[in-house]
Amino acid sequence: MRRLERTLLLKNYRQLCTLSKASFSPMLDTQGSDQARLYFDGNPPSRNILSCNRMLAAHVRNDQTPIAQDLFDQMLVKDVVSWNTMLTGLQKAKNPHGVNRCFLQMRRDGFRPSEYTISTVLNAFLGTAFNVLVSQIHALVVRLALSSSVFVGSALIKGYANTGDQIALSRVFDEIPMKDVSSSNALVSSYMELGCTHEAQRVFDVMLERNIVSWTSLVSGYINNKRINKARSVFDKMRERNVVSWTVMISGYVKNQKFMDALDLFLLMLKSGALPNHFTFSSVLDACAGCSSLIMGQQVHSSILKLGTPEDVIMSTSLVDMYAKCGDIEAAFCVFGFMPRKNLVTWNSIIGGSARHGLATRALDKFERMIKCGVRPDEVTFVNVLSACGHGGMVEKGEKLFNSMKAKFGIEPNVEHYACMVDLYARAGNLEEAEKLIQWMPFQPDVVIWVALLGACGLHSSLQLGEFAAKEIEKLRNDHPAIYSTLSKIHGERGVWDSVLEFRKIMKEKHIQKQIAGSWVESQYRIR
Repeated sequence: MRRLERTLLLKNYRQLCTLSKASFSPMLDTQGSDQARLYFDGNPPSRNILSCNRMLAAHVRNDQTPIAQDLFDQMLVKDVVSWNTMLTGLQKAKNPHGVNRCFLQMRRDGFRPSEYTISTVLNAFLGTAFNVLVSQIHALVVRLALSSSVFVGSALIKGYANTGDQIALSRVFDEIPMKDVSSSNALVSSYMELGCTHEAQRVFDVMLERNIVSWTSLVSGYINNKRINKARSVFDKMRERNVVSWTVMISGYVKNQKFMDALDLFLLMLKSGALPNHFTFSSVLDACAGCSSLIMGQQVHSSILKLGTPEDVIMSTSLVDMYAKCGDIEAAFCVFGFMPRKNLVTWNSIIGGSARHGLATRALDKFERMIKCGVRPDEVTFVNVLSACGHGGMVEKGEKLFNSMKAKFGIEPNVEHYACMVDLYARAGNLEEAEKLIQWMPFQPDVVIWVALLGACGLHSSLQLGEFAAKEIEKLRNDHPAIYSTLSKIHGERGVWDSVLEFRKIMKEKHIQKQIAGSWVESQYRIR
């Protein structure tokens, strides 16, 4: 029956194409995919491959993958374009399971994958458990006589780089008969991904043709391999730069915590006449936050408004984070309030900013609003809210949130969360609870946890527990300045001046200065 239906549809294919293209195309262009779908559902004659493919493409373009999947499943006749469009939608939705199922069904139905099909599937598998299938897809490529394709070869090179197979990616490149700049760029990027900087530089040096992508790939590779000075050296040799090149170098400085270098390079970019985009501004705002430069951050914000840069959730989140970390929490709340769209990172930024400013109640209020908006918290969210509870002395609320992590949200507490709880108990003077929590931790406590306990002992003059915490810090081979300053403070409060003088002598010999007041948890695990 299905074969008969397919035959009848194919017979009337050209006539239906003419009918549907004239009436259907304007709807996709002017009225959107939803109204076009209403027309499609109410007009059976329009149900042919061309109109279905256009409808699929419209839904994929608008990130309506479930609707596209429903339409795809109802199609009586499909072609390679149909399968490729559906695979693209599933890839955009970051659904490698769906891509795998769709690709397997495509093969079972007898369709021959195109170069685009192979590339889409390989890109969908990058960074997932499905990357183990790269070698099998390679075998299929050879069988389909697609191994000479530069497009497929580049995708395979990236796939093998993702699996860590240096020999295989090199072999794939050698098998491409007509190599072009894109395949060479893929090889350079792949070598850099594997940390093979010398091989990447060697390939780059022998390239007959180079473009901006080639240079930018080399710069990005050195940045990812923690060779920021070499990256800048390559960047300075570029005869031509675009906004991507500038942004890669600026963000590289930010990743390496060279915030002033990032700001200097941004000023150089503006002098060159290059116009920044929202990704550039986001990186620059992160640099302002990193060096607590509120004035520079405000000037960048003004530039964003003057240039009319389109609002973007990433850039707006960087604005919130910058104002919060630079001390203007009210400005952070203002930017946050006007954001039309917020993601998890946005919520984490405003909650963390509230916690840093001691606004525990507002931090917890934002957390509750986030949950009501349907945004699921992650590990960073709970570090922020537990820190907020510590600042506000909300022991019971902190315990409730800590216990809800696994029970309600399926998040296993890690050492950061335990450090926050130790700090919470310690600030409230519950030293016994803090010590008990450390003993029952499912892993070995690190220096941050012991220093948090030691700081609490100094706050509450607990000599015995303080000395115990100090010994544990020393066992970790960590000559932490808090050991001497805190124990000196405790002995001074107890009037044991000989010990105080001894500790001060040690601090002078080791050039240890008294630490600025603050939470040890915050200093080590930055509230984000």
